Amino acid sequence: MIPLLDVGATYEELREKIDRAVREVLESGWYIGGPPVERFEEQYARYCGASHCIGVGNGLEALALSLRALDIGPGDEVIVPSNTYIATWLAVSMVGAIPVPVEPDEATHCIDPAGISEAITELTRCIMPVHLYGHPCAMDEIISIARIHGLVVVEDAAQAHGAALGKRKIGSHGDAVAWSFYPTKNLGAFGDAGAVTTNRTDIAERLRLLRNYGSNAKNVHEVKGVNSRLDPIQAAILSAKLEYLDEWQQRRQRVANRYADLFAGSNRVIAPTTSTGVLPAWHLYVIRVDNRDFVSARLDQRGIASMPHYPTPPFLQQAYAEMKTEAGRWPLATRLADTVLSIPMGPHMKPGDIEQVAEAVLQAVEA
Repeated sequence: MIPLLDVGATYEELREKIDRAVREVLESGWYIGGPPVERFEEQYARYCGASHCIGVGNGLEALALSLRALDIGPGDEVIVPSNTYIATWLAVSMVGAIPVPVEPDEATHCIDPAGISEAITELTRCIMPVHLYGHPCAMDEIISIARIHGLVVVEDAAQAHGAALGKRKIGSHGDAVAWSFYPTKNLGAFGDAGAVTTNRTDIAERLRLLRNYGSNAKNVHEVKGVNSRLDPIQAAILSAKLEYLDEWQQRRQRVANRYADLFAGSNRVIAPTTSTGVLPAWHLYVIRVDNRDFVSARLDQRGIASMPHYPTPPFLQQAYAEMKTEAGRWPLATRLADTVLSIPMGPHMKPGDIEQVAEAVLQAVEA
């Protein structure tokens, strides 16, 4: 079987380092917060080129708490991609705000800045771009639009660890940047974990308050906060892995380059497109094929994992049935959902596996 991602391979590569880091936390007797969390927050802020990193429980809470820290709430409109994982929309709903979908740029699958401008109303308070599959959004344009209209920007960077625009890594373009360290991410913990990076001290202070019951001092609660804290064991694991993130990204890039070469001659497989001056994280390698479900079934028969990211857009999910979406309302997102297929990608893929996957895809699309 060729998995979509060999999750255990990073542990095998760093077994001794990770085991030592976990053991040190267990032996310390400090199991909430403390030095391991503070150390990772400092390291990851520096890695992203941000002034602050605030560890939280998971990626969804990173998004929702970022919105709360920016005073986004009931009645406010937040511009979101029409095609993304539902967590982006759920974060908006969690604070009582209204998600306003905008179609993607078809080449990158990321939100189209031109559509953002058209969607802004007097109720719009925030733009939430998603660096989908690890390809950075057009942040210069998005930030410019936001500043013109007096809006804030919260980036969903759950898939963008190590990605960059020019020489500047993703992590500090918007007012807040939300991260997930779910185990399958490029920088993954061994359980749920998340963080927010920002250059705004006021937002960082607000997030630290919100994540800890609204408290910065024991038994003193300034606001109605939540319990969303980065576990120190997960923080120690993330610190151990962070040193290798750029090397793993380079390996992913080599896999992507080889796939691109192998698919170059096909007119039935649309391979990913990379914008000029962009360094993708290659969290996923997503092709487009017309007979997606058939191709996926053929790959499965040959022991090759694949899956669509994502087969049903948020506006077609039962969770958002109240939107009463008309057929064809967001046609590009719908078309992408019908044709996208993620094939195996990861820093530990063997060259022979890459060749085998591409061969199987090409045979399936011609069948």
